[in-house]
Amino acid sequence: MEKQSRRSMLRGAALAAGAATLAAGDAVAQKAGTPQKKNYGYGTKRKPGEGAPLFNAAISYGNLLFLAGVGYHKPGNIQEATKHVLDEIEENLKSAGSSMDKVLKVNVYLNDIKDYDGLNEAYKGRFGDMPPVRTTVAPMGGVPGNSLVEIDVIAYI
Repeated sequence: MEKQSRRSMLRGAALAAGAATLAAGDAVAQKAGTPQKKNYGYGTKRKPGEGAPLFNAAISYGNLLFLAGVGYHKPGNIQEATKHVLDEIEENLKSAGSSMDKVLKVNVYLNDIKDYDGLNEAYKGRFGDMPPVRTTVAPMGGVPGNSLVEIDVIAYI
């Protein structure tokens, strides 16, 4: 009987401590405020009566900025396409209050994995001294819009 009471008491103390921790966390979150989602993209310039866009070009949540994929839908080679895409990403980052140095994650989609070395030639050095984490894939069926490359990024503001 004493063991049961002792266990109940310890369990009650652990639950109380957990509840206090959660309450403290809630108080901090309320004080700091819930991060707000901000749209930097297509949905900002809709005409009255227009439906919601299919996707946004950029959305921030707190201090994180998510940019949709940018592709190069013209004839050319992979170096030229990569340079154009990275230039456009840099412009989008700046307009949202960020920069290439603040990019944390990059996803690269190649139409043909054989372009990997050419991509790297144009990519090298574009993100400063500490480049972001990167994933590069060549999706089966290619990149939508028949682009040689498409790149999306996550950065902070």
